[in-house]
Amino acid sequence: MNYRNIDTALIHGGVSSDPLTKAVNVPVYLTSTFGQSGLRTAPQWEYSRTGNPTRAALEALLAELEHGDRAFAFASGMAAITAVLMLFKSGDRILISKNVYGGTFRVLDKVFNAFKLHYAIVDTQNEQELDKAITKDVKAVFIETPANPLLTVTDLKATAELAHRHGILAIADNTFMTPYLQRPIDFGFDLVIHSATKYLGGHSDLIAGAVISASKELSERLAFIQNSTGGVLDPFNSYLLIRSIKTLGVRMDRHTDNAQALASFLRTDRAVKKIYYPGLEDFPLHEIHMRQAKNGGAMISFELRPEYDIESFFKNLKLITLAESLGGVESLVCHPASMTHASIPKDLREQLGITENLVRLSVGIEDLSDLKADLTQALAKSLKA
Repeated sequence: MNYRNIDTALIHGGVSSDPLTKAVNVPVYLTSTFGQSGLRTAPQWEYSRTGNPTRAALEALLAELEHGDRAFAFASGMAAITAVLMLFKSGDRILISKNVYGGTFRVLDKVFNAFKLHYAIVDTQNEQELDKAITKDVKAVFIETPANPLLTVTDLKATAELAHRHGILAIADNTFMTPYLQRPIDFGFDLVIHSATKYLGGHSDLIAGAVISASKELSERLAFIQNSTGGVLDPFNSYLLIRSIKTLGVRMDRHTDNAQALASFLRTDRAVKKIYYPGLEDFPLHEIHMRQAKNGGAMISFELRPEYDIESFFKNLKLITLAESLGGVESLVCHPASMTHASIPKDLREQLGITENLVRLSVGIEDLSDLKADLTQALAKSLKA
């Protein structure tokens, strides 16, 4: 059953109970294989790499939430991205947004490049530049919106229409927004990717990835790749992810309320040179973002002025944790230049705007006044003598 309201679908979507016992939670089917009634009987379940009831329940839920045809759960976000890139062949080229997750750049630059699957970096905010970059060898455009870490916005509808005019795929990494805030398939995208480790998991206690396809043809190809290469999500983490998604709506509401307030707060601090948050009205392409998303999301990036010491800022934080990742209930802060985007060459990082003084903040669900107090004291202490 498809529910009109996503708050209901988060809890009851997909397979929300055990058909055998009527338990309100799908059991964890910890089995590698399944007994069969006889030869050539085409059983529903045969081997857990091919299909597992717990993972299948998660995949049905994800497909419903993203308005897709089918979903596929993987052992990590990078495993999900890798599976999508396996749809292409040697000699093909993928266009990627100017600032994407460093792991996406790394797997294209260091792994798939060796198999002659090429990439080009394009400003996907600029429709004319994107159009010009689509040559005969280009087979897909791969975007993040808002992108990691500068939160740049790409027009989903315009990008999908442009891609389809050229006969290429439109792929979106929707990790930052989640289907609670934004659904790229509704705007014409062919594939949606998630690092489900982040907001979908939400508690910094699991690693998972997902791909949602918009068409049966892509679903069949991805099902073959998932089964053939085997980077599947295990049953227990599938169960944990279903559990976590049930609270996605209430968590995201708190995350984004805090983020909107902190973005407005940080822009007035004398230590902050520039702030990046699509929920601010003067942020580039704010209107486009708000047409395609529920709100500004829960990720903020900001650049410190030169007279403030970046290492001192991180060292003096007491509540907010310096760590990789994002999307957990706890607030996390990172230094993109040396952490999430360290795999991108320094000159390219600086060209893209990922400077040494850039901070990325994943806003958690703590009390807002405590978050403000921690940022205030850490910024004040980071002023150089």
